[in-house]
Parts: sequence; C-alpha cells; structure tokens
Amino acid sequence: QVQLVESGGGLVQAGGSLRLSCAASGRTFSAPALAWFRQAPGKEREFVARITWSGGWIAYADSVKGRFTISRDSTENTVYLQMNSLRPEDTAVYLCAASRWPEVTRINEFAYWGQGTQVTVSS
Repeated sequence: QVQLVESGGGLVQAGGSLRLSCAASGRTFSAPALAWFRQAPGKEREFVARITWSGGWIAYADSVKGRFTISRDSTENTVYLQMNSLRPEDTAVYLCAASRWPEVTRINEFAYWGQGTQVTVSS
C-alpha cells in the first residue's frame, strides 16, 4: 500500500503561483510513477503531469505545458507541482496518484490516490 497526502492548495489571483506537495509513505518502491490529476466541478478528472522517483518519464498535459513544473525529492518521498501563470480555468481539486507503471497517464492505471487539495484561481 502507498499513502499519499497533498498540501499547498489555496486561493490565488490569476497570474499568480502556487506549489503543491504530495508526501508519499508506505511501499513507495512498488509505485514508481507519481502523477498529478485535477478535477473541476462538473468535469471529468484529467491528467496534469507525471514523474518517476528516478526523475524520468516526465510528461505534461498540453494545457499546462510551459506553466507547470513537476519535480520530486526522493529522499523525502515528496513530489511537487509548481504552478505559475495560473488561470481561472486551472481552478480544481488537485490529486496526487501513484502507479506501478512509469509511462501511464490514464486514471484507471493509477492504484493509489490522495484526498486532494483545492486550488482556486480568481479572475
């Protein structure tokens, strides 16, 4: 089992920045890929970014490329999402997820999920 706890969400004005953290515990070696997803009210959950504990297999959704950066601190078992140039359409609950497969991006390929942290971007 892998436990994931997100933090760092909040309210920010458009154009601002936030950094989200995801602290992992448990059998983290069994889930080498960590990803961020988000879900806005009334919308489906969508992939945002992915990284592995080794720092590879980095991928981003087109909607966040050039604005968001995913990184990890494997010594602290923590994954980060630096979000810059935030837009109102980035408003969502952001969830951290872990998978045993390094290359995946689909929701059903991630076995472990955190509870999420709310990000609200005002215009």
